Amino acid sequence: MDIQVIRAAETWQQAGAYYVRIQGMARQHGITLRQEFDEHDTPDTKYIVLTDDSFPVATCRLYRLNESSAMIGRVVVLPEYRGRQLGRRVINEAEAWLRELGIKRAVVESRDVAVGFYEKLGYCVTDKSIIHGETFDCIHMEKQLV
Repeated sequence: MDIQVIRAAETWQQAGAYYVRIQGMARQHGITLRQEFDEHDTPDTKYIVLTDDSFPVATCRLYRLNESSAMIGRVVVLPEYRGRQLGRRVINEAEAWLRELGIKRAVVESRDVAVGFYEKLGYCVTDKSIIHGETFDCIHMEKQLV
């Protein structure tokens, strides 16, 4: 594996993020494109894309919530690349970028089945109430980045 990290700033790089999301989530879980892509997917949205030999294999998106907080979401690793620590790597890269931007708190809305993954990365459940989304039930988690 020759994993490279891209901070997607150009359309072709963002297309890599979209590809991973379509293949790794939408297709696998029967999520429509309208459900997968929302008001937070804009030309200004930041994306991390991990590539293997130039092919996109993992991604996440980041957007600011307020002056000191940002959301990390749409964390996806292609099924054939799971179990190789790429989810951890994409989150670590996102957190590093957020720190560079002066963000002090990262927020995730974790699928209920992924809470343990985020806890291992230092995230804490801050609100035990379930967020009932269109596609998944999620739990609000946060991590201080300082």
